[in-house]
Amino acid sequence: MLLDLSPDELLSTTRAVRHRLDLSRPVPWALVQECVELAVQAPTGRNRQRWHFIVVTDTERRRALADVFRRAVAAADPQASPLTRRDAERMSANPSSLTRIRSGFQHLYDNIHRVPALVVPCVEGRTDDASVLAQSMTWGSILPAVWSFMLAARARGLGTVWTTAQAPLEREMATLLGVPYDRVMLAAFIPLAYTVGTEFRPATRIPLRHVLHRDQW
Repeated sequence: MLLDLSPDELLSTTRAVRHRLDLSRPVPWALVQECVELAVQAPTGRNRQRWHFIVVTDTERRRALADVFRRAVAAADPQASPLTRRDAERMSANPSSLTRIRSGFQHLYDNIHRVPALVVPCVEGRTDDASVLAQSMTWGSILPAVWSFMLAARARGLGTVWTTAQAPLEREMATLLGVPYDRVMLAAFIPLAYTVGTEFRPATRIPLRHVLHRDQW
């Protein structure tokens, strides 16, 4: 059953859900299939359709992924993506949001093994040492599909959150999932569950004048 959301409401209220994931309610496989069917309607570079979605619902396999998730978080290098001064200013523009994000991450970290479905979107082709063109074409062929998946999930009362937790131990996670690491990249690690309640509000963002440019920077 679809929620009664206008397109604008769907786009503005598809949030990164952590605290409000319902950890006790299984996600029907039919809903997963519907979301993926919509996801693969997204644009794809040269119509190559190199996307794949691995959705793990098996209890023991989810526990194994949760173990990799936690160890990958511990192994992450904060200097791999350093914050600039402007990053810090934007992040602290609404201090309560940062507090909720930290709390939500801890909740997800503690309960990741309980999430009823774990989604690992993949894309054929690796971007290690790739040119900007190759990177843009590869990521441009998986990101729109994943966002469509997340929108489709929201419309069905499901919550998601994009994480990059797989990155530090990507090869190990790929091995666990049977993915040929040398030619397929794990793009993200996405918890999927029904949400506790379906009402979500648009996020507080920095003013549009800081991000919208007309004719030039």
